[in-house]
Amino acid sequence: MAGPVPVASSLSDIYTIDAIGTQAKRWNNLLTRFQSIYGQQAEFVARSPGRVNIIGEHIDYSLYPVLPMAITADSLLAVSTNVTSASAKEGHYKIKIANVQDGRFPAHEFDIPYDAVDIDATVHEWTNYFKSGLRGALELLRKKHGKDFKPKSMQILMDGTVPAGGGLSSSAAFVSSSALAVMVANGEKTVDKTELTELAIVSERAVGVNSGGMDQSASVFSERGSALFVSFTPSLKARPVSFPKTNPELTFLIAQSFVTADKFVTGPIHYNLRVVECSLAAAYLNAVLNPPGTQLPSDASPLSVSLHGFHETYFALEEHASGATKSKSTEAQLEELVALTAEKLDKKDGYTREEIAAVLNISVDELDKQFTSRFPVRADRFKLRQRALHVFSEALRVLKFMSLLEQQPTNTDDTSEYNAQLGDLLNQTQDSCRDVYECSCKEIDELCSIARNAGSYGSRLTGAGWGGCSVHLVPADKVKAVKEAWEREYYSKLDLSEEQKEAAVVVSKPGSGSAVYLVEDTGPVKIDERDRTSDGLY
Repeated sequence: MAGPVPVASSLSDIYTIDAIGTQAKRWNNLLTRFQSIYGQQAEFVARSPGRVNIIGEHIDYSLYPVLPMAITADSLLAVSTNVTSASAKEGHYKIKIANVQDGRFPAHEFDIPYDAVDIDATVHEWTNYFKSGLRGALELLRKKHGKDFKPKSMQILMDGTVPAGGGLSSSAAFVSSSALAVMVANGEKTVDKTELTELAIVSERAVGVNSGGMDQSASVFSERGSALFVSFTPSLKARPVSFPKTNPELTFLIAQSFVTADKFVTGPIHYNLRVVECSLAAAYLNAVLNPPGTQLPSDASPLSVSLHGFHETYFALEEHASGATKSKSTEAQLEELVALTAEKLDKKDGYTREEIAAVLNISVDELDKQFTSRFPVRADRFKLRQRALHVFSEALRVLKFMSLLEQQPTNTDDTSEYNAQLGDLLNQTQDSCRDVYECSCKEIDELCSIARNAGSYGSRLTGAGWGGCSVHLVPADKVKAVKEAWEREYYSKLDLSEEQKEAAVVVSKPGSGSAVYLVEDTGPVKIDERDRTSDGLY
């Protein structure tokens, strides 16, 4: 799956056939608006989608593999570099950026010095996401072309359909498409998927979020019709995963809770805090289980210390000490880590800074400098036990889910039992997110309960949690019943606009990842009605 970001010649290269009509109108509106705002035609459009995570929640930043898939909703940036140099201050380049939804997201102009991109992460401003992609792309461009590289001025119009705070990675889609747009605008004929993903992962942290890597990987690497197995060690890799044919046929439904979950706003007590707790748990387990003086490897996790790093170090030392010639399976290792965590991290109400620092043999100031100063965090106690238990058990569930997919169902005439096994793993994830990782909310819990009662095999939150969206594995013959149950028992009780009602539930098909579309002088965007194989999951 590595290689360059594709250059699309038609919307049919990007979207499934059932989405083409809606998307063509949207794209033509984007390009018409661009012409109206800037008085000229856009040169190209950079596109990156949102994602839904099937399984592997809150473990990417601990560097364990995950299984997301891209969705149709995406971030589009129409771009032109035809900006007169006289319009920017000396020693600067100019960025003009507007949004199709200008009532919510006002236009801005920036004169940016060649040598730096300043981002005030304390201000919740929509253009910060573009700036973070810009900063990351320029770092890569300077590695390629030298430190004196001077970026071009850009005119940009953005259109995003991934709901903000909905748990479908609107921020990753925006940052990834922004970085892609900057690379193409500055003359890169081919943009490597791995390079784009890696810079997008780091770039999003500039807006104050301890991002993992799942969201950006799914946004960039995904291929239509397949989920994506993403692993982060020893290096970032992604491969497509197909689901077997089942009877009854399986469908993924995405249901909005309409509880906004903004990682930037609530990060200090939710998302960022969980990242810190996982790194602290790794350091604590290393101190109590490994020989004195053992240092965990510095890795690609947000705080450079991860539970996966502890995992590898612990078993490498164990095998060396015992002289073992054969390693335990990863599944057996994770089961052992779950048991060790329950034994060694016995304080269910959490650990204070002083208690953790004492075990790590460092001062509280040193602990804060290493773990809690990079991103804002507010906590008196850190629940190391619960966070590590969730991560190790969820990593094990991902492996079990993948094993089921690779085994294929034994009875193809009726795969109900097989379907239920897949669904049960999703249900276990939701239970852990609710009770152990504490990242669900009553609205998501209610949506999951309603869906299960109406016939869903498995239902859980997807994304950061604390609101946003839920994902449900539903037999095709139960989709109508599940939708009707949600309307009757949940959505009818909310004050929703017609637009919100329309977007509340989506039947999701795995979509394609990032792409570049070159705008021609021939009028509307191209639609190629070539025949295609089924765009469904199975």
